[in-house]
Amino acid sequence: MMSAKYRRWIAAAGALLMVAIAADSLVPVDWQVRLGLHWLTEHFLAYFAVTLIICLAWPRPMAVAAWLVPCAVLLEALQGLTADRVPDLPTALFGAAGVASAALLADLAVWLRKGGKTAVDEGRKA
Repeated sequence: MMSAKYRRWIAAAGALLMVAIAADSLVPVDWQVRLGLHWLTEHFLAYFAVTLIICLAWPRPMAVAAWLVPCAVLLEALQGLTADRVPDLPTALFGAAGVASAALLADLAVWLRKGGKTAVDEGRKA
C-alpha cells in the first residue's frame, strides 16, 4: 500500500500533466510540443499516461475516467475558440479512448491485486 505522502505527490504530478495538456491544447500551433507521431497517436498516449498516473494516486479508475473523458472532449471543443485551430471529433475520441483504455487497464490491475474475486465469489449479492 502506498503512503499518503506519495499519493499526494503522484496526484500533484497528474494534475500538473493535465494542466500541461490543457495548455498545449490551447496555445498557438507554433508553440506546441510535438513528438513526431501522428496527432491522434499523441492524443491517445498523452491521455493514457495522465490517466495511469492519476489512477496511481486515486485507485478508483472508473471515477478517474468519469472526470477525464469529459475533460478530453471539452479541451478539444475549446480549440474552436483559438484563432488557428479547429476542433476535431476523431481527435476528441482518441483522447477519450486513451482515458478509457488506461482506466480499464488500471481497473484490471486493481481487480487482480484484490485476488481476482468477484462479488459472487465472495458470497455477496452483485
